[in-house]
Amino acid sequence: MNSTTHKRARKRFGQNFLHDRYVIEKIINSIAPQPDQVIVEIGPGKGAMTRLLLPACKTLHVIEIDRDLVEDLQTEFKQIDNLKIHNCDALKVDYCQLTNEPSLRLVGNLPYNISTPLLFHIVESMNCIRDMYFMLQKEVVNRMSAQPGSKIYGRLSVMMQYYCQVESLFDVAAASFTPAPQVESSIVKLTPHSKRPVTVDDVKVFRKIVTQVFSMRRKTLRNALKNILSESEISAIGIDPTIRPEMLTVQNYANLSDAASSKMTAQK
Repeated sequence: MNSTTHKRARKRFGQNFLHDRYVIEKIINSIAPQPDQVIVEIGPGKGAMTRLLLPACKTLHVIEIDRDLVEDLQTEFKQIDNLKIHNCDALKVDYCQLTNEPSLRLVGNLPYNISTPLLFHIVESMNCIRDMYFMLQKEVVNRMSAQPGSKIYGRLSVMMQYYCQVESLFDVAAASFTPAPQVESSIVKLTPHSKRPVTVDDVKVFRKIVTQVFSMRRKTLRNALKNILSESEISAIGIDPTIRPEMLTVQNYANLSDAASSKMTAQK
């Protein structure tokens, strides 16, 4: 599709098309794609970033759920060999299965209505991802990088910081999109840790602990975890059982997780 074609954004897909050439080029410069790299673009939309990424990388996989947009992309880029178009739901893609390459780079203007579940889905493929550059709601980026004690520190903060280094690069004005969203946007760079900042015995237990605690964030830790760890068991690992979830560090959650794992193992 050329840039003069006007296709209406679909609300059910959370579509807001980026059209500001300056912003697009700023994103591409931040990514700095190289000729030997494989890039995955989530939500290419009308191809604004796709056009600049294609000549700069070895292979570009694009994930697009909207069939109409896929048809337009197929028409415009039908002569391009290094573009692989996948008409599917980004929430259901196994990113490590897209290619044999061990080091994928992910980019995209993520649909704001599914951004958090999509981020949690993507971290399951961390072992084959080199880095990620995503356009997200600014509030989501702030939550990802929030520190203990902040009102916005929560499950997203703990889990994303466990998996990645989170770096907010720059904000993007609503006027850069069609239609203009009702929220501010930011570009975030996520770099998977080569070595995790904390170690946990069982990642599933870690996820369960963090999810359960923040689903009851107004409760004290002892009340939020009463069916998993007792007050004395929480105290035994040096954590005050009367504090609230937002006061705990990622390391504190790792310690709680390991205590819960040990208890479960002992009960078997």
